[in-house]
Amino acid sequence: MRPNRLRAFVPVIVLPLLLALPRAVTGGPLQAAPPAATHPAPADDLTQWEPEIAAFEASDRAHPPAPGGILFIGSSSIKMWTSLAEDFPGLPVLNRGFGGSQIHHVTAFVPRIVLPYKPKLIIFYCGANDIASHQRTVDDTIDDYKEFVRTVRASLPQVRIAFISAAPNPARWALKDSYTDLNRRIKAYSDADPLLGFIDVWEAMLGDDGQPRPEMFIEDRLHMNANGYALWRDLIGIYLRAQWPHA
Repeated sequence: MRPNRLRAFVPVIVLPLLLALPRAVTGGPLQAAPPAATHPAPADDLTQWEPEIAAFEASDRAHPPAPGGILFIGSSSIKMWTSLAEDFPGLPVLNRGFGGSQIHHVTAFVPRIVLPYKPKLIIFYCGANDIASHQRTVDDTIDDYKEFVRTVRASLPQVRIAFISAAPNPARWALKDSYTDLNRRIKAYSDADPLLGFIDVWEAMLGDDGQPRPEMFIEDRLHMNANGYALWRDLIGIYLRAQWPHA
C-alpha cells in the first residue's frame, strides 16, 4: 500500500514543478513568441549613388558646412529642390537629396552625409519610391524609417527629425491607398516621440475633386514644378517657425 501511495503523490509534486519551470527560467510567465519581423531591407548595390555622394563629400571639403544646421535629405523631391536656400533665407539649410533613393539607401549613407554635419534638425522625404518599387511593403517602409531614426540617434541622440508625408502625384495615383496608410502610421509613430515631427503635404496637394492638382507637377506627372515647391516652402516653413529659433 505504501509504494502505491507514493506513486500517487509523485504527479502531484511534479506537476507544479513543471508548471513553475517557465517562470523560474524566464523570470515571469511563459511569453508568446514575438510576431515575425517584416522583410529586412535588401543588400543593395549602392554604387549607382557613389558619384553623387562623392560630390557631396568634395563640396564639404571645399566649403565645410557649419555644424548644427537644418539638413534636408531624401529622394528626388529633395534633390530637385534647387531653390531651397532661397526659399528659407537666413536659415542654415543644407540639401543632401539623391534621386531614386529608398529609405534604406539613405540609412546606408548616414555616416557620410548626415553625421558629419551634426544637424539639429533633419527634414526627411523618402518612402514613396520604396512602395512604388513593389519590393517594400508599407510595413517594410515604416520599419526602414524607424531604422533610419535609430541609426541617426545612435550618434545624435537629441536631433529632431521631421518626416514629410508621401505626396500625391498623378503618375502614382494607383498607390494612393498605400501612401495614405503610410502617412497615417508614420504620423502616429511621430506623434508618440517629442523629437519626431510629421509635415502633412498630402491634403494641400489635392484639388477640390480629391485628385492631385496637375499644376503642381512637371510633364512626368511625378516630380514637382515651382508651384509644388512653393507650396512645400509654405507648409514646411510653418514647421520650421515652430521648431527653429528665430525662423
